[in-house]
Amino acid sequence: MTVGGRDGSTPVLRGAARGVIAAMSMSGVRQVTTALGLLPRTPPESVLSATAPALFRRVPPDRRQALVELMHWGYGAAGGVIFGILPRGIRRRAWAGPAYGFLFWAGFEAVLAPALGINRRYESTDQHVALLADHVLYGAVVAASRWPYAD
Repeated sequence: MTVGGRDGSTPVLRGAARGVIAAMSMSGVRQVTTALGLLPRTPPESVLSATAPALFRRVPPDRRQALVELMHWGYGAAGGVIFGILPRGIRRRAWAGPAYGFLFWAGFEAVLAPALGINRRYESTDQHVALLADHVLYGAVVAASRWPYAD
């Protein structure tokens, strides 16, 4: 891990910034997939309502979407940090971003969701594909910037 590049930032901080931007990109895709009925509600909303229902209910209904988005951006930033600490030789590979997005999705499905007690049964293959696709997009956006190569 590099501490301090030419511009004074680190791959970890740049990764966090890219992770937030990538999560924002995912949010746009998720608005489309929920509006088309491919998903009943966005995954961050499902996670928040399942893991912190009291907090979710305390937030006024007109403010819940903001809470969901902020939580999602924080999770995206954490994922970007993880990408930022990967060796530069991996981050530079063209396949690194999409593969990272896939692994981020698979890790959530296989490890984090069960650990949090979140039931992740899908009603259709479309739901599964929609979630996989937006995570691949996340990885592509995390890796797309010139920043991974600047350190």
